[in-house]
Amino acid sequence: MSSIDRILQKALDGQRIDLEECITLFESDEIEKMGHTANQIMLKWHPEPITTFVVGRNINYTNICDVYCRFCAFYRPPGSEEGYVLPDEVIFKKIQETIDVGGTEILMQGGTNPNLPFSYYTNLLKEIKKRFDIQMHSFSPAEIMKMKDVSDGLSLDEVIKQLHEAGLDSLPGGGAEILDDRTRRKISRLKGSWRDWMDVMEAAHRHGMHTTATMVIGFGESMEERALHLMRVRDGQDKCVQQGYNTPGFLAFIPWTFQPENTRMKKEKASPEEYLKTLAISRIFLDNIPNFQSSWVTMGPEIGKKTLEFGCNDFGSTMIEENVVSAAGTTHKVNISSILQLIREAGKIPAQRNTRYEIIRTFEQEDKIDKDFVMQN
Repeated sequence: MSSIDRILQKALDGQRIDLEECITLFESDEIEKMGHTANQIMLKWHPEPITTFVVGRNINYTNICDVYCRFCAFYRPPGSEEGYVLPDEVIFKKIQETIDVGGTEILMQGGTNPNLPFSYYTNLLKEIKKRFDIQMHSFSPAEIMKMKDVSDGLSLDEVIKQLHEAGLDSLPGGGAEILDDRTRRKISRLKGSWRDWMDVMEAAHRHGMHTTATMVIGFGESMEERALHLMRVRDGQDKCVQQGYNTPGFLAFIPWTFQPENTRMKKEKASPEEYLKTLAISRIFLDNIPNFQSSWVTMGPEIGKKTLEFGCNDFGSTMIEENVVSAAGTTHKVNISSILQLIREAGKIPAQRNTRYEIIRTFEQEDKIDKDFVMQN
């Protein structure tokens, strides 16, 4: 038995693979074999032939940012004539439009804007919750750390506590990039260490909020750094379970590839094969995270469909609005009709879920309800 076969069989037997074995997988080109194993592991978590998706909207409330990530084409520096902060009424209108088409999730994200006081965020959340019954799955760890900086001395725990009480329901995993400081210093010197990212997530878990975790490949990171990223996410999830927090912790994992267009980093895009391999290895290694989300926004719908054979049980968000990835020239837009079709073409039953991965409705066959839902969207 080859070393790859041995590692994959170990994972199928329910044993944890270690860091060195993870590196071995990343160095291998036996992608189809890894994809098959990842799919078998996915079926242990999700034996039913259902692939979920969420109807959500990204609201990029500000593009002003003082972190200056080399890989970001969206941000504008403080003082830029192209900088903006959306008026509250515009945000409310976008949320209402989302609810009107059956949406259940708002992912607010923006830059680390030094001009916004902490009260801006808590007041906005309170006003949103007064008006709408919707899941606020919002703000990356980098944004949370900026809120701490402008909060007049509040601790990270107190910042998270006040946000949660104001109406923040869960945290997305943006800004993880690669959870290793060598690469982080190279691509985003001011964004903070990998430990800063994890500290925010652990604080959210302590306060009963679930989160997601992400990973971006293609920055020139080593295979060891990719493996370390997965190890640190797995360790963080273990800690959440061991401490007995009232939350599932990291509810989902979402890898994708760096999009170099219009950025200050001119690198060759990671290939679809490299993405699929990373996805499969992530599902194999992260044995304590139940859901894996396809990244069709960056990879396109056909690769998105392929992910359902490589460990994904979820097709992600309909992304009614998305400006950060599209600013880098990636504009794969998929409407709900296309999502239903792609999931069916992959031999799965599509189902709409909420942010907690609870199924709201299934679309077992094309019927009047299915067509009416698509027409609304």
